[in-house]
Amino acid sequence: MPDSSPTPLRVAVLADSDTRWKWGALTARRIAPESSVTGYVLRGRATPTERQLAETGTDLDAPAEITAAAFLSELARRRTPEDPPYDALVLACVGNTVQAMLHGLARTWHGSVRRTAVVTGYVGVVYENLASGLLARHGADLILANSPYDARRFRDLFRGVGADGSAVTECALPFLDGAPYDPEAVARGDRPHRVVFAVQPSVPSSRADRAYLLERAMEHARRHPAREVVLKLRSRPGEHTTHLEELPYQRLAERTRGEQPPNFSLAYGNMGEVLDGTDLLVTVSSTAALESLHRGIPTAVLTDLGIREQLGNHYFIGSGCFASWDELDGGAVPVPDRDWLAGQGLGVPTGNAFAGARARLTGLLGQAAEETGLAPLDPYYTVRTAPGYLPGALARHGLDIKGEPQGGHQAAAQTTGVRAASRRLLRRTARGAYRAGAQRVAPMIRRWGQL
Repeated sequence: MPDSSPTPLRVAVLADSDTRWKWGALTARRIAPESSVTGYVLRGRATPTERQLAETGTDLDAPAEITAAAFLSELARRRTPEDPPYDALVLACVGNTVQAMLHGLARTWHGSVRRTAVVTGYVGVVYENLASGLLARHGADLILANSPYDARRFRDLFRGVGADGSAVTECALPFLDGAPYDPEAVARGDRPHRVVFAVQPSVPSSRADRAYLLERAMEHARRHPAREVVLKLRSRPGEHTTHLEELPYQRLAERTRGEQPPNFSLAYGNMGEVLDGTDLLVTVSSTAALESLHRGIPTAVLTDLGIREQLGNHYFIGSGCFASWDELDGGAVPVPDRDWLAGQGLGVPTGNAFAGARARLTGLLGQAAEETGLAPLDPYYTVRTAPGYLPGALARHGLDIKGEPQGGHQAAAQTTGVRAASRRLLRRTARGAYRAGAQRVAPMIRRWGQL
């Protein structure tokens, strides 16, 4: 008998950092559970290292490093009029990059009978640049909103500028899983009470504020010697994430080595695994707070530096999670607001959270298989509506005003063999020099300027 089993969907994920690769890869698994996933990471400042990729916990082959122009060239080379190389493409990138890719993809697929369905979204909470980021994503077939709250905001914004908001589809963050919090674990003696301070690469930004938060975490350990206090780090010095980290906490911690209490430590690793043994998650505004709250882990959003848009902690207004280190030192345990949790899609089973996205993708693929196929990609920004913005946004990714790879980028995309290996070595060296300059030289120059 002939094999009647369905052919697995072919899904590509294009990401530009470790966190976005994690979101994109896990999202691909959620919306197309039986798919074959091929990964790509864009070459640039935030290109993740092998260690960073391993800690994302995606269980997929390491993504290939590529440029935007080279990715578009590969799609053009592999396409046929009847069959694109992928059924779906997840763009897990910053908004301006998504904008450039939408225009590049529209040009690549111009005149094709069939094209790939395009999916995009956000890796975490959307607390800044909502208009610029969301409008840059407009034109994708599926724009994922991580909560009911985000879905309402996205549709309202599109409606307010006269754009079609039908692509917005409610789902959840794809990494909201893991075992529910067990409040009796410490009482049973399974482990000591553990407080985890989840730090962020760019929030807060000043040395004084970061040194203050480090000292307060160590002070909490001194006041509670029976507790484990863990400083959860995002990256090692020299590595970059979605946001630039000019003042790594590791550097600050090195200067306090003799002052660190024995129950204080630094840790890397997958956040989900760290949360498995956490009794209190403390942060300024990290998305880790959402993971923690979803599991029922007590979670504190710090107010020590104020509640300010600059810090991103204003997103948690109404959550019931605000607390200062003084209050935590005194034994306070924030109690989250149930209505706020519900609006964020937290604390409820996520088994069906992606049902709508899966159904929408199935409909898109069915439409793509029809004689007329999917409608051409139609981004909000065009040369006519944004002539002062779009050309620069495209040029930053090696694309001309038509969305085609520019000459130099096209040639680079075709480089192979020994020459390509030499270029990769040169890029790694240059990237290391840039990161060293950003994390060591630039702060030093700023200090000199303040003398």
